[in-house]
Amino acid sequence: MKATLEDIIRTLQLKPHPEGGYFRETYRSTGEIIPESLSAEFSGKRNYSTCIYYLLTSETFSAFHRIVQDETWHFYEGSALYLHMISPQGSYTKVIIGRELNNGQVPQFTVPGGTWFAAHVINPDDYSLMGCTVSPGFDFADLELGNLEEMLKRFPQHTGIIKRFTRKLA
Repeated sequence: MKATLEDIIRTLQLKPHPEGGYFRETYRSTGEIIPESLSAEFSGKRNYSTCIYYLLTSETFSAFHRIVQDETWHFYEGSALYLHMISPQGSYTKVIIGRELNNGQVPQFTVPGGTWFAAHVINPDDYSLMGCTVSPGFDFADLELGNLEEMLKRFPQHTGIIKRFTRKLA
């Protein structure tokens, strides 16, 4: 029997995430990478790796955003979700992360660093419980939320998907 949304949020101690949904960091390596060993996109040192629980509901979406690092999504429970991506060169792709392997779903997928991505739950009145692993480790300094006007100017060929999954920034 599937857990209720409130049970998951309470049991996993999840909090609202800036891009939409809920999260809690579950792992941050003690080892760190010094700035001299990182590419110029990073400011300061980073942990080797970080992991979070990530819960998305059908009432919301993970808005377009990008981070410097690669991010691997892992499916745990609930509905499969669509992960929409726009590469730095403007190519659009999407994958379905879920457990129905015979229907083209994959249980994990890695978004390359620098790629704009957004996600939403496929089934109505449902949720997707995922895990996300980032390496080098995540820092909020690495997160850029999509700006609707800027994204539309840069990727006009993807107007529909950008308007659907980008929030107006204050």
